[in-house]
Amino acid sequence: MTSKKVIVVGAGAAGLMAAGTAAQLGAGVTLIEKNPKVGRKIMITGKGRCNLTNNCDNQTFINNVPVNGRFLYSAINNFSTADVMDFFEGLGLELKDSGVKIVHDTAKALIIEDGYIAGVKCEENTFYADSVIICCGGKSYPLTGSTGDGYLLAKQAGHTVTELKPSLVPLESPDGECKSMQGLALKNVGLKIVNNNSKKEVYSDFGEMLFTHFGISGPMILSASSHIRDIKKGEYTAVIDLKPALDFAQLDKRLQNEFRINANKDVSNSFSKLLPRKIIIPVLKRWGVPFDKKCNVITKEERHALCEILKGFTVEIGGFRPIEEAIVTSGGVKTSEINPKTMESKLVSGLYFAGEVIDCDAYTGGFNLQIAWSTGRLAGQNSAYL
Repeated sequence: MTSKKVIVVGAGAAGLMAAGTAAQLGAGVTLIEKNPKVGRKIMITGKGRCNLTNNCDNQTFINNVPVNGRFLYSAINNFSTADVMDFFEGLGLELKDSGVKIVHDTAKALIIEDGYIAGVKCEENTFYADSVIICCGGKSYPLTGSTGDGYLLAKQAGHTVTELKPSLVPLESPDGECKSMQGLALKNVGLKIVNNNSKKEVYSDFGEMLFTHFGISGPMILSASSHIRDIKKGEYTAVIDLKPALDFAQLDKRLQNEFRINANKDVSNSFSKLLPRKIIIPVLKRWGVPFDKKCNVITKEERHALCEILKGFTVEIGGFRPIEEAIVTSGGVKTSEINPKTMESKLVSGLYFAGEVIDCDAYTGGFNLQIAWSTGRLAGQNSAYL
C-alpha cells in the first residue's frame, strides 16, 4: 500500500475520476475545488440529464476527437467507453466514500523544487504532496468555475498553452432576419454547413435548432460549431431544409394543394399550415413575390423558386459566440509536452494534467466527457505509484 500524497486541483469530471482512482490505489488524496459543490459542469451535460460517455468503440471515439485525438490512444485504451459504463454501473451510480479529502479553496501557484512538484499554494492554505494533477477545466461556462485557472498554473510550470477558442458554441450571423425570428425553435429540420470558398459541405445533421437575437443556436448548431475551425467573414453558410421529409417533387405537390385550397387568398395568408409564423415573412421576402398576390395566379416557376427556398433556407455565419458561452474550450496545454501514456508533464516531474485543460476537444455526444474520464483515470493511476 502506497503512502504517496496526491493533490488534485479541480473537481470536475477529470478531477473526480483522478482523485477517486488515486485514492483507490492507496494514495492520500486532497482534492482542491473553489466551488462550494463538486461536479457542477457534469450536472449540465446532456441538457441536464448528465451524460456519461458515448457507447462506441475506441477508434470511433478517436475519430470524433478532431483536435489531438491520437494523443488519447493510451488513455482510451486504458479506460474505454465500456469501462466507464462498467465503472458507474458497478457503483450503482450511488455516492461512494473513497477517502478523498475535499478542500474548498482556490489554487494560486504550484510549488516546484528542482524540477519536481512539491505542492500547491492556495488562497487560504498551502498543501504539500508528491504529485499534483491539474484538472481545472477550460474557460467555457465560467459560472461552473471554469475560468482558466489551470492554464495559469501550467504556464508557471513552463508549459505552452495553445490558442483558446470556443467549441460547441452558438453561431453569430449578420443576417438581421435572425433577430426578427428570435425565439423560434425549429424541430425535425435538416442542416448543412457549407464552406463558400471550397463549396464543400463540412457538416450535416437533422434535428433541432433555435434562432436568437445574435444568430443561431440549439443542439445541431452546437455540434456544427465543432466542425468549423476558423471563421472568416462570408466563409460559411448554414443551409436549413425546412421540409426534409419531402423531396422537391413532393413539396411542389404540397404547395400546389395549399395554393388550390387558398386560391383567392393573398400568398402572405396561405402559409399558416406550412410554416411557423415567425419564419413566414423572411421566406416571403426571399421569394420576392408580392405579398398580396393571389394564390391562384402563382406560376410554376414561382412555385419552384419557393421550393428551393424551403429546401435551402440560408443563414450567413459571421462568427462564434464568446468562449464564455461555449460548452467546451478548444486549445489548452500543449499535448507534445505531456506524456500520453501517463498524463505526466515532460517538464516537471510529478505534475499531471487531465480533462479540458489539455489541448484536446471532441464533437458533442459524450466524447468530451470520455476524454475527462480516460485522462483522469490515467493521471490518477500514475500519480499514485511510488
